[in-house]
Amino acid sequence: MGISSLFPVQVAVWQETIGPGLFERDLCINSPTGSGKTLSYALPIVQTLSNRAVRCLRALVVLPTRDLALQVNSARCKYCCKNIFGLIADHSIAEMCVQFDSLLFISLPQVKDVFAAIAPAVGLSVGLAVGQSSIADEISELIKRPKLEAGICYDPEDVLQELQSAVDILVATPGRLMDHINATRGFTLEHLCYLVVDETDRLLREAYQAWLPTVLQLTRSDNENRFSDASTFLPSAFGSLKTIRRCGVERGFKDKPYPRLVKMVLSATLTQDPNKLAQLDLHHPLFLTTGETRYKLPERLESYKLICESKLKPLYLVALLQSLGEEKCIVFTSSVESTHRLCTLLNHFGELRIKIKEYSGLQRQSVRSKTLKAFREGKIQVLVSSDAMTRGMDVEGVNNVVNYDKPAYIKTYIHRAGRTARAGQLGRCFTLLHKDEVKRFKKLLQKADNDSCPIHSIPSSLIESLRPVYKSALDKLKETVESEAHRKHTIGFKLSRMGKGRVTGHAKQ
Repeated sequence: MGISSLFPVQVAVWQETIGPGLFERDLCINSPTGSGKTLSYALPIVQTLSNRAVRCLRALVVLPTRDLALQVNSARCKYCCKNIFGLIADHSIAEMCVQFDSLLFISLPQVKDVFAAIAPAVGLSVGLAVGQSSIADEISELIKRPKLEAGICYDPEDVLQELQSAVDILVATPGRLMDHINATRGFTLEHLCYLVVDETDRLLREAYQAWLPTVLQLTRSDNENRFSDASTFLPSAFGSLKTIRRCGVERGFKDKPYPRLVKMVLSATLTQDPNKLAQLDLHHPLFLTTGETRYKLPERLESYKLICESKLKPLYLVALLQSLGEEKCIVFTSSVESTHRLCTLLNHFGELRIKIKEYSGLQRQSVRSKTLKAFREGKIQVLVSSDAMTRGMDVEGVNNVVNYDKPAYIKTYIHRAGRTARAGQLGRCFTLLHKDEVKRFKKLLQKADNDSCPIHSIPSSLIESLRPVYKSALDKLKETVESEAHRKHTIGFKLSRMGKGRVTGHAKQ
């Protein structure tokens, strides 16, 4: 793949897994965005599973959103002009071109793509269960069914015993994972050896259909009645193939299943709260971090603040975007509603010569994917986003991040700012503030040991020149909002009448 050396987090994890550590402890990895966390756990898992004799699901990676689970990157290397990520089929990566000598990643593909780039070299197969396709299509990719000859009567129980996993490694979101656990014949976690929880703090904060207790229950020792609730889970597949876990009795392993399920949990803002981490049932956990503090910003990130009146924030934002030219930029707001209105307002400004699009949870997945693809290819210069894009999303060449709304927590600031200055590249983060917010914002940055946040000034002449256009844009925004509200009301009224019509029809019958 052209990779000749590893980043610090990748070396540290390797030492604790394949190196002297030999997976003896579970790992809690706290490292900045863009530092190579995905490859840090993908390498040792693929290396260890490379000697497996029988294909079955042995490694599970759980992520909070499908946007993070699957990212299709396509770009050209700025050094050799080769296509960095050629696409195989739909989602896999054929080639990565990385300039490690200058400590620059051209782009960091995420999770499924990383595994897909290295696993086939040792004969491993990677699957995806994120709800991007139908459940039937996912089942056909994940489960290998026996070939049945026509004219022969088969016992359904024998057929079930012949079902086999088609993948060694699965990347999944919690909801779709639970769908397969509860309903997919032949899907089993009985042989699972490795569990990776990416963006751990978010996955622990939100229940996601109790996926974590379910996974832990399904991978405990046999003498703990692992399948006591037989009605909930379908029978084990793979015929006579069994992974038997026993309850350890020696010191350090007492009451723990053995062979144990190895766990790796990761985040750029990983919690150290024992109560939260206790949910994961970690075995002698080792905390790996790049610095002394929990919160760490990218090394080459430059932070700036813009002081302005609240009612003039859109005006200052437009002036800032104009000064940045055609550089890729992501503008973050505090909600999906704010994202939609701000993007609409910006597009009502005349002759900005900047292509601006919305990216938020209000949109369908297909629309978001199309927008993200255009942004990656440079057809869109500015993306206005809610926090749906703050975690893990990697877009090559994002030079600037703008906090239109001040983040309430340092976690949010770190994940937003982490969309730029990735893997040693230079990046800037601008935050628009009212003068009353400056003091609180300074305290927020101090939690990440950042005392350097100079004021970025916008010429007053530029602000004044934009005022007439701003007034016109506000008027157009008001008309658009009213039109959208009327359209929603009309659709709601029609749906209501249709419902009443059905009720009346049933009453007449």
